[in-house]
Amino acid sequence: MLLIVLVLLTETTAGLMAVGEIVGSPVNSRRIAKGLRADMLSSALSPVFNSFPQSSFAQNIGLVAITGVKSRFVVSAGGAILVLLGVLPVLGRLVACIPLPVLGGAGVVLFGSVAASGIRTLAKVEYKDNMNLVVVATAIAFGMIPIVMPTFYDQFPNWVRTLLHSGISASCLAALLLNLLFNRIDAAEKNATEEELS
Repeated sequence: MLLIVLVLLTETTAGLMAVGEIVGSPVNSRRIAKGLRADMLSSALSPVFNSFPQSSFAQNIGLVAITGVKSRFVVSAGGAILVLLGVLPVLGRLVACIPLPVLGGAGVVLFGSVAASGIRTLAKVEYKDNMNLVVVATAIAFGMIPIVMPTFYDQFPNWVRTLLHSGISASCLAALLLNLLFNRIDAAEKNATEEELS
């Protein structure tokens, strides 16, 4: 269960950063911590209602990017509508009447806008005189593995499959480890060498 929660935390962190980028509001560690606390509180309460751990979805982020609506009241109204859909089956059947191609087309646009937001964030990264290009390229490749070849991790231990079955968590893990290896540890060793020489 811990591994699943770590995957949810990774996805939520990426979502919070994307929303901050879309609405033009800086996302610092304090804001991310608040978002993660809210997400985990809902995950802790979800078993009371016979549900699974909760996580924010990228579709919602794409919806903010496409519509430009950033009001919390709209989000609250959307939540109330979802509760009504759950309580009144007639309303749920109306939504089920929406043709799958319509939902698929909307999904393509929504997920595409989330990807565009990520590309906008990556455009701000400094790629000169460091290993950031290797970090980004490898992280993207690791994120594509579960999508391109879903059976890739089948022979790995169960905990590895759980952690890496999501492209977001695989990308995040690769980026964290490579950034730590190339940009943190390497930089610390270079600074220590420069201090010894001076």
